[in-house]
Amino acid sequence: MEILLYIIAGLAIAFGFVIAFGAPYLPTLNPQIKIALDMLDLKPGETMVEVGSGDGRVLLAAAQRGWNAVGYELNPVLVVVSVWRTRKYRKQVRVMWGNALSKKWPPTDGVYIFGIDRIMPRVYTKITQSIEHPVKLASFTFTLPGEEPLRVEKGVYLYEIKPVL
Repeated sequence: MEILLYIIAGLAIAFGFVIAFGAPYLPTLNPQIKIALDMLDLKPGETMVEVGSGDGRVLLAAAQRGWNAVGYELNPVLVVVSVWRTRKYRKQVRVMWGNALSKKWPPTDGVYIFGIDRIMPRVYTKITQSIEHPVKLASFTFTLPGEEPLRVEKGVYLYEIKPVL
């Protein structure tokens, strides 16, 4: 019984801790994954970064399209789930444990996020500072303050972000 309490406490800490720095875990719905990835419209071999990669379902869908995908996740339990879920695509998918906003990103062609309002301005700043050419950002549910989306479909917003020169 005591071990069960430790497991429950550990899970509560892992999932609760994330809320202080990012968004709570809510998986992206399958129809929105398809819409977001269609909007990003990357070519095979190009790279997508996912901010808050959760359980890895978006990373998996990206890899199935032939894309390289790098996911950043704060929750160590979800990192393990993502690594397991994407194991067949380990040459295309990397799951990084940590805060995407403080990590160095690889050269990026597109970004996906299902974040929350309070982190979106920081995400925008991170993207502009991490890219060398304009990239598309697909965001489920949450918008970039002061930015006009190129397209909106079923709760997915598409933006083009230009680098800070």
